[in-house]
Amino acid sequence: MVFSVPVLVALAAGLLAVVLAVFLVQARGRLGYALQQGERLAAELDTLRGEQQTLVEARARLQADCARLPTLEAALHDREAALRARSDEVQALAVRLERATTELAEERRRSEEKLALLHEARGQLTEQFKNLAQEILEDKSKRFTDQNRTSLEALLNPLREQIGGFQKRVEDVYDKESRDRVSLLKEIHTLRDLNQRVAEDAVNLTRALKGSTRTQGAWGELVLERVLEQSGLAKDREYELQVSITGEDGRQRPDAIVHLPDGKDVVIDAKVSLVAYERYVSAEDDVARAQALREHVTSLRTHIRTLGDKAYHQLPGVRSLDFVLLFVPVEPAYMEALRAEPALFAEALERNIGLVNPTTLLTTLRMVQNVWRFEHQSRNAQEIARRAGDLYDKFVGFVQDVQTVGTRLESTQKAFDAAHNKLVSGRGNLVKRAEDLKALGVEASKALPAELVEQARAELPAPGGDGF
Repeated sequence: MVFSVPVLVALAAGLLAVVLAVFLVQARGRLGYALQQGERLAAELDTLRGEQQTLVEARARLQADCARLPTLEAALHDREAALRARSDEVQALAVRLERATTELAEERRRSEEKLALLHEARGQLTEQFKNLAQEILEDKSKRFTDQNRTSLEALLNPLREQIGGFQKRVEDVYDKESRDRVSLLKEIHTLRDLNQRVAEDAVNLTRALKGSTRTQGAWGELVLERVLEQSGLAKDREYELQVSITGEDGRQRPDAIVHLPDGKDVVIDAKVSLVAYERYVSAEDDVARAQALREHVTSLRTHIRTLGDKAYHQLPGVRSLDFVLLFVPVEPAYMEALRAEPALFAEALERNIGLVNPTTLLTTLRMVQNVWRFEHQSRNAQEIARRAGDLYDKFVGFVQDVQTVGTRLESTQKAFDAAHNKLVSGRGNLVKRAEDLKALGVEASKALPAELVEQARAELPAPGGDGF
């Protein structure tokens, strides 16, 4: 079968169209796949860029941390060193404390052992002495001659002296403690006697001054002044009486102001009414006595409240502590009030008021006086140290002056030696030249000392040197 040219052309065109269609379909599929791959790669690229940015930021932070690392290591090292030093100090202090405690315990144990040994030795030696003396006296009493008695005394005297030595050692051990006990007992007796006298005077004067609150207040101030005088404090230096001070609430006059070494003050108030207490003491039946005691407690509580409102510690020029001492001049009145109302003392403390009686106030003031005594000793020590420093500075200056004088004397000695050498040493010394001139016929009314001329001639060098 023969096809014509047009048919062949049509067939070729159709075939070409089919081929193109197939190719187009395949190309479109590959293009879609490529687009999908491109989108996926773009998404992965965005993800990688985000991760890269995160890594860059992390790297920057890491570099910053690395830059700070030496500083942090240095600070850590310093803290570790300080901690080790502090730990070493604590350990050293602990070791010292333990050593001191051990030494103290050991010393106390040795002292107790020595004391027990002394007691035991004294008892044993005394008993042995008694037994020995008894045996000797019983066996030899009838046959002793004067010589035997002398021999016995020679035998017993060393033993007696040894016992006496042990007794003296024991007495020395207890001597200091006994003196301290005696001193303490004397102080206690003094306080007891003073308390008894003050109490008796208080009762008598309260009965004599019944009904006069003003007079009782003046008497309380007098008792306070007596206690201050007994305390050993110096008036107008370590305490003041009846100081008039003008504050925001007007003029106030504390009964006493006690000065402390640290620049603080303690205010004492003694204006206490004892009218109710006098009725309590004078009451003849229990009902009246109980009523008077309640009124006494009420009067004391009222005065505590009034005193708490005065705010003495806020007065100008008064550097008082934040509490005031309320002085009850009659100790039985003080004790009866607290016995009837035990909470009264705590109520006073809540208002910064301290209740005191002659005994407790005197004890407190004695403590203040001891503090002042230590303060004066400390100030004297500081003054001695200051004067010692001044003396040392003066001594250093004196030593420097002596060294300067020595240096100048040394320079003067060198100048003198040089001048003396020119005078008498060498062939051309001045003495020789002067004597040579005199030998040439120079007339002179005076002559050089012979020993100086001899020295000048003796200092001449050997022949052959330079001459005049």
